[in-house]
Amino acid sequence: MMEFQKRMTDRGWSQVPLRLMLGFGFAAHGAAKLGRGPEQFAAALAALGIPAPHVAAWATTLIELLGGISIMAGSFVTAWSLPLAVVMLTALFTVHLPYGFSSIKLRAVDAAGAQFGQPGYELNLLYLVGLLTLVLGGSGSASLAVWLKRWREKRNCSAPQGTAIPSPASK
Repeated sequence: MMEFQKRMTDRGWSQVPLRLMLGFGFAAHGAAKLGRGPEQFAAALAALGIPAPHVAAWATTLIELLGGISIMAGSFVTAWSLPLAVVMLTALFTVHLPYGFSSIKLRAVDAAGAQFGQPGYELNLLYLVGLLTLVLGGSGSASLAVWLKRWREKRNCSAPQGTAIPSPASK
């Protein structure tokens, strides 16, 4: 078992589950906002006192959707982490902080099913720690960024050193 763990870590696969979960979570929230229409989200942001709510709604929607897809692919992880962290911190301080830490607050179970209270900031912190982990540890060798880098290096090294590649004009 330890050998398997070492091989997966050495090959950069250990970050894949984290990237997939974080990226999917962000992308799903962005897609939901887009599906409902950012105008609906803008109304919620206006009620919270967020300045320029229409701009903030579109920016948040696109950051979550595009940033989430990029995180899943392992591309531009560091670049997307700051705007995604800003989204999480904004949600934490404007919505979730007053409700405490726990994200799951079972209030009652009746014939209609489980009834939950307002979610706290637990998930915001988990997303932030996940982003920090990817920034500090990198997206891993099992990522689009590393695959593209290797492909470019392989392409650039395909001609032997000192060999001129003939141009169409020299024929």
